Amino acid sequence: MKRSLAPTVTRREVWAWAMYDFANSGYTTVVITAIFNAYFVAVAAGNAPWATFAWTATLALSYALIMLTAPLLGAYADLHAAKKKLLLLTTIGCVAGTAALALVGPGQLWLAVPLVVLSNFFYGSGENLIAAFLPELARGKALGKVSGWGWSLGYLGGLASLGACLAYVDWAQARGQGAADFVPVAMLITAGLFALASLPTFAYLKERAVPQAHARHRLAREAFARLAATLRHAGLYRDLRRFLVCTVFYQAGIQAVISLAAIYAQQAMHFSTRDTILLIFVVNITAAVGAFFFGHLQDRIGHIRTIALTLLLWIVMVLLAWSAEGAAMFWLAANLAGIAMGASQSAGRALIGLLSPAARRGEFFGLWGLTVKLSAILGPITYGLASWLSQGNHRLAILVTGSYFVVGLALLGGVNVARGRRAALRGVS
Repeated sequence: MKRSLAPTVTRREVWAWAMYDFANSGYTTVVITAIFNAYFVAVAAGNAPWATFAWTATLALSYALIMLTAPLLGAYADLHAAKKKLLLLTTIGCVAGTAALALVGPGQLWLAVPLVVLSNFFYGSGENLIAAFLPELARGKALGKVSGWGWSLGYLGGLASLGACLAYVDWAQARGQGAADFVPVAMLITAGLFALASLPTFAYLKERAVPQAHARHRLAREAFARLAATLRHAGLYRDLRRFLVCTVFYQAGIQAVISLAAIYAQQAMHFSTRDTILLIFVVNITAAVGAFFFGHLQDRIGHIRTIALTLLLWIVMVLLAWSAEGAAMFWLAANLAGIAMGASQSAGRALIGLLSPAARRGEFFGLWGLTVKLSAILGPITYGLASWLSQGNHRLAILVTGSYFVVGLALLGGVNVARGRRAALRGVS
């Protein structure tokens, strides 16, 4: 393990970094993927014909806010060595927003929408910041491996939060309680576990960056000027740029699956809340296995081949889910999605680290976050519109959304990692 780490980096520090993936995965697993999304559609929006579109539009608004701020936050973090301070602020915001979701009751869409927007904004911003620590912790040839450790632990964190919620849901349903009773408590459980599990990160993760000269005197000007320079010199990083475009497309499909999994399970496959939670619980196990296995594999066969393999798995998954008539076929499709999800997310993050110049890692991870959030608008909105316009045909919606994986696979073929790495090592003054 030590040979995979950068000089002065300890195993405890890498564990503390990975624990943030463990901590924040509870939010995306419980709120975005497994429980609150279906609650939003069925309870807060009352199963209206436009309910799924309302959910995707709410997510789109939060991701649009992240897109507007991510590059600036990245530039600010680099100039002022403030990644850890900003990470603390976003963590507090997400934990508080998640706890506040417990206040949402039947028909209270007016409350659900702003709380989802705020909590998801803080989650996404924190995700970008924690990713920017990766190149400081791992050696260049081990970025995939170390990234895989984080994603694997992250899925275990999702399991912990979802398992705790599942235990409470079973207890509540045994006493005749409905979703309006047990979902708010699930939000409090998720918020509490997020706060608790993130403590090692803030105790042991170090801020190695050094504030740059004159940054304190021209805060906004320096940040915007640095961002403008990154965009102006983007031609030096053509392989990074192409991969970011590729990421927009294949992540559009992934983000649609993440944010609509429970809705598809309940609306198209007629799963109960408990069945849906159990399904997502098992999928998190396969996702952890996929992230860990492919994290090691990508350092052997290369990042591009690894991502291409996962995109083929995604295409197969979409076809299986679209054609599934019974629970067994859908379970198979869902677990393929789990394997592909952990692998493709981990591999993508590692490749960004490999193609990023050292002096601008915060900004380039901010740009990576921007592309992921753009895809998180594009994919779910496509699904929401398709389901609304087809009068609730969720099978057609997932098939349409699956086309993004095909486009992403085609774009991936033009990325030259060796050339992109040389450009990153040259850097930008």
